[in-house]
Amino acid sequence: MTADTRTPHEQLWTAVTDRDEHRAAAIVFAALDEGIGAEDVLLDLIAPVQRRVGTEWAANRLSVAQEHAASAIAERVIAALAHHPATRTTPTRGRITVACVDQEWHVLPARLLAEVLTLRGWQVSFLGAQVPSPHLIEHLHSSGADAVALSSSIATRLPTAHAAISACQAVGVPVLAGGAAFGPDGRYARLLGANAWAPDARDAARQLADGIPKPSPGARFEDLHHLADQEYTLVARSHGQLVKQVLTRLEERFPAMARYSGQQRERTAEDIAHIVEFLSVALYTDDDDLFTNFMTWTAGILTARDVPARSLRPALDILAGELKDFPRSTRLLDGARLALDDALATTGRHPGAHV
Repeated sequence: MTADTRTPHEQLWTAVTDRDEHRAAAIVFAALDEGIGAEDVLLDLIAPVQRRVGTEWAANRLSVAQEHAASAIAERVIAALAHHPATRTTPTRGRITVACVDQEWHVLPARLLAEVLTLRGWQVSFLGAQVPSPHLIEHLHSSGADAVALSSSIATRLPTAHAAISACQAVGVPVLAGGAAFGPDGRYARLLGANAWAPDARDAARQLADGIPKPSPGARFEDLHHLADQEYTLVARSHGQLVKQVLTRLEERFPAMARYSGQQRERTAEDIAHIVEFLSVALYTDDDDLFTNFMTWTAGILTARDVPARSLRPALDILAGELKDFPRSTRLLDGARLALDDALATTGRHPGAHV
């Protein structure tokens, strides 16, 4: 048999995209046997392959099913790695709780951090995905954690993250926030009053080793002064009605929607729901870039799937009409429409009728 001369990264990529879990585990164990440290295997081999999975999905070169299968294999390989003799570490440090905020199901970044901290001698309680704040606080009361590492990948979870951060601090436990939801520079972690923010697992481990300051009065709900106008609350509570109104009026503008299959209509409704969700969280943070970046990202995702993205514009127009009496919503929608027009002009894509 001819030896595989490709890099471990390429070998692992092939294994996960071929849905070959046993081969993926063998590649990871071989890297350990060759003297690569377990932390490096986690962060410099498994993590980059998983980021590539996300990139290939966004470019429509992997299906949703392939992306889910690859992620599942990565999680199982990490679990197997955790029981490999080369990774056994005696706890010498304090206790850390690692959890995803409620409604956050992207668990892999948190899992990687939990394993890195374990390798570095921490006694880690990994609570997994979608941890409701009351359950998290109950755990903190019984575990005596020195700090909580909270993970979130989707920005629409930021209000929930804020509640979790405040709840942890209220019982005297400092919070280190991480994950894409908090922004590439940690701006939303700071806005929501987290005690620390880390861009990656190594930096998180370093900060925890240095010591996270105990909670002090940070951003509270009443300190987000823009929330006093109630726009976030009103838009969030009207989510279902807004989605229905936008979908109905799109049908009026695009008669071809009458011929949509059930699946096409469902996907269109999902896209509209995501738009309203991101508008809501942009109101919560009062951050124009959050909503604008989501809209241009969505246009790119649709374009990669050969779904014309121009009808994102009328969806925003309809929302603007529905929310014309809401000044901050109007500002956010105006900015997103301008950015979307620029993005569509740059791509040169032609109009279509599917959000």
